[in-house]
Amino acid sequence: MRYAYFPGCSLESTAWDFDKSTRAVCRALGIELQDLPDWTCCGSTPAHTSNAAVAVALPAVNLLKARELGVPMMTACASCYSRCRTANHKIGSDLAERQRAERVLGRPYDGSVEVLHLLDVLVNHCGVDAIRAKVTQPLSGLRVACYYGCLLTRPPEVAAFDNAEHPTCMDDLLVAAGAEPVDWPYKTECCGAALSITNSDVVLRLTHKLLAMAREAGADCIAVACPLCQSNLDLRQEDAVKAHGALPPTPVLYVTQLLGLALGLSRKDVAIDALMVSAEPLLANLGAAAATGGIA
Repeated sequence: MRYAYFPGCSLESTAWDFDKSTRAVCRALGIELQDLPDWTCCGSTPAHTSNAAVAVALPAVNLLKARELGVPMMTACASCYSRCRTANHKIGSDLAERQRAERVLGRPYDGSVEVLHLLDVLVNHCGVDAIRAKVTQPLSGLRVACYYGCLLTRPPEVAAFDNAEHPTCMDDLLVAAGAEPVDWPYKTECCGAALSITNSDVVLRLTHKLLAMAREAGADCIAVACPLCQSNLDLRQEDAVKAHGALPPTPVLYVTQLLGLALGLSRKDVAIDALMVSAEPLLANLGAAAATGGIA
């Protein structure tokens, strides 16, 4: 399995731990990542809220580069995934959008490059059973709230690899890793996203609601697959608690960090120490679970 890997801006900066753990997990599973050469920002929120043409053209630049490599594009960032899929959808379904994009690009593009999210690759291309067979350090007894956020599976006509309102791919992966996903109602609620810059009060309120519900559902930690979700829930957790009420510290890990540990990778391999809310209690309990058969 080979993919053109588009890390995006976040994974090369603030979410470097997501990039490192993604690469480590893919290596462990035999997934070959070919770095997309000279990639550019997908535009994320600023582009599509300010200039519709730029919002399509920026992702299309990267899609053309993936086309030259002759393999599907894969990204781990929910925003990059959403913007690239949206660009493909608009170019492929609207002749005027396609013509406008081609004028900007200076080359023809029909929206045909396949764009996959990491979770799609792991579940539907690698396979849950194949991953389960490679688990050497099961996450026995670890209760996880799988948080997908609002971009990864929506809108359904753009992001089509899982159920838009009740996705299960991350849950399935963590069950294969030996963990116990909890049933909770906020899987696809918004964390506030980029409002963390312009209206942090909204983000603190939303993240506190998510953290409180995860704890109420019995979760020991939260698993994410979006760098902005991770940042809001992890980096801003202390401020959210100060503003809206005490909660137990809740580690917020990338799903690749949890999978990596289950596959026998080291904490350095998956950059566990990059978390703001320490995962040390979880790691200690997982070590004890190997002897006792579960986390107390």
